[in-house]
Amino acid sequence: MDYKSVLTARIKEKKALVGIIGMGYVGLPLALTFAGKGLAVKGFDIDEKKIPLLMDGKSYIKHIPDSKIKHAVSSNKFSATSDFSGLSECDCIIICVPTPLDRHRQPDISFIENSGKTIAKYLKQGQLIVLESSTYPGTTEEILLPLFEKGIVREEIGEEGRKKHIKFKAGIDFFLAFSPEREDPNNPDYSTENIPKVVGGITESCLEVACALYDQVIVKTVPVSSTRTAEAAKLLENIYRSVNIALVNELKNVFDRMDIDIWEVIEAAKTKPFGFHAFYPGPGLGGHCIPVDPFYLSWKAREYDISTRFIELAGEINSYQPYYVVNKTIEALNKRDRSIKGCRILLLGVAYKKNIDDLRESQSLKLIELFLREGASVEYSDPYVPTLPSTRKYKYNMNSVELTGENISKFDLLLLSTDHDDFNYEEIARFAESGGTVIIDTRNAFERHGIKSDLIVKA
Repeated sequence: MDYKSVLTARIKEKKALVGIIGMGYVGLPLALTFAGKGLAVKGFDIDEKKIPLLMDGKSYIKHIPDSKIKHAVSSNKFSATSDFSGLSECDCIIICVPTPLDRHRQPDISFIENSGKTIAKYLKQGQLIVLESSTYPGTTEEILLPLFEKGIVREEIGEEGRKKHIKFKAGIDFFLAFSPEREDPNNPDYSTENIPKVVGGITESCLEVACALYDQVIVKTVPVSSTRTAEAAKLLENIYRSVNIALVNELKNVFDRMDIDIWEVIEAAKTKPFGFHAFYPGPGLGGHCIPVDPFYLSWKAREYDISTRFIELAGEINSYQPYYVVNKTIEALNKRDRSIKGCRILLLGVAYKKNIDDLRESQSLKLIELFLREGASVEYSDPYVPTLPSTRKYKYNMNSVELTGENISKFDLLLLSTDHDDFNYEEIARFAESGGTVIIDTRNAFERHGIKSDLIVKA
């Protein structure tokens, strides 16, 4: 049977069932995008608490409204389950699982491996599998391909009329591709469907089928020559950002010693209409991609006897920023004859970037750790994170503090880590000013709101 033609036709006729493994910040928006374009989607997740929420049309991701999930469910275009046997019913399977670093900052691809092993149990001829998780070049080819070809057989009639078992072959019996996710949670201008999609296939047929799938929902597909190229493209995108953020973070440290405002420097430099793109300093890198992806390439490069010194230096600089912020805080307190030990600190914002509830690799969590280590007491306020959940590394038991004048007066210092638009900066500054509370601003947010005070220190 010509499985490529059959599957491509089902996709174009919107008869294909799409299974998406991982209902998180990447998988859920992707599932809703497919459902919105008329393809039936089944979401899979090992977290059984998510399933009833999704089936009741409730969102657990702040920027995804309940109404969008309710519409997808009520139109019978979306369902969710923790029963992975349903993968056998799917025509296309997309893997959207985490790829963190372990405690030694080595790639942890166990989520990909476990997903691959599960798919292999239910793999049937004519299916398309696409990996979207960020990873090192070679993962699709070296990890997933052998899992799907190994031990899975089809029957053929040989020349002598006898049945013989032949292993499944990519590009003939099933189709395998890599297409990196490019999600930017809560970006008002770009969502899943209007961000071009890079796609690489194990074979030309794999590429054609994968492009046919994404062509149904994405504004533009960008086919490349291999899965390794597609994997490398994702790393380049985030290494580019990591290196440039490291540059401005280092310049912030240098210019601070020179008594030069890095924010004013950037505003001046970005008036040049060519050859310059503005990046901004902060308390460190957050989110799943930028703090993690560069280390995936550094790790893989060692296999080829190459030391990625530039990438690793950028990682060192960005990793140092929370320590820089703590040092600036101690310095600001010392100038006012106060000590960090016993200091009552309120952290403003714990999400890794503004206007979302995503805590992945948030440097706010690291700042809490460092301040506690210095003997300070720490609480936080974040309109998007009412309770601080446990993460792989941190087990804080905290609830968000309401930003009233009475509450702010209880703290010796406010530290702005995440510049949510929901914060009333004028009111916060007024409350702080009345109580002589120091404000450490790592995002230049108060000045951007036209607020200046001797109690505000940029860090």
